[in-house]
Amino acid sequence: MPGTALELIDRARHGLREAVDTADQDDRYVLAHLSALRSAAAVLAVRGRPTRRGSGRLNVWVVLPKIAPELGEWAAYFAAGAARRQAIEAGRSGVVSTRDADDLVRAATDFLDVVSTELGVLPIR
Repeated sequence: MPGTALELIDRARHGLREAVDTADQDDRYVLAHLSALRSAAAVLAVRGRPTRRGSGRLNVWVVLPKIAPELGEWAAYFAAGAARRQAIEAGRSGVVSTRDADDLVRAATDFLDVVSTELGVLPIR
């Protein structure tokens, strides 16, 4: 497995630990979503990425189901939360509730476990 993938998995784990330890719901949500992005990026680092057309950025949640169809539902779930993360990062408050943040932390943790298993890395809880 490429070192990049292992580094991304490690960064995802670290981000989730931070999310769990953070009291602020907005910060928890952002940290969990970024951890999920890193988990997905680890899959792309191992399985490859489609070639870019034009100079636009690749959206990991669009690319992931093409490279790893078995992760398509996860990609749809996290794609649905991307706008909320961006709103928080832009400084909006009241975008997510405590429950929203807690749910996303749990989902990102489960996703990291699935990705770790897919890539042959032992999941750590």
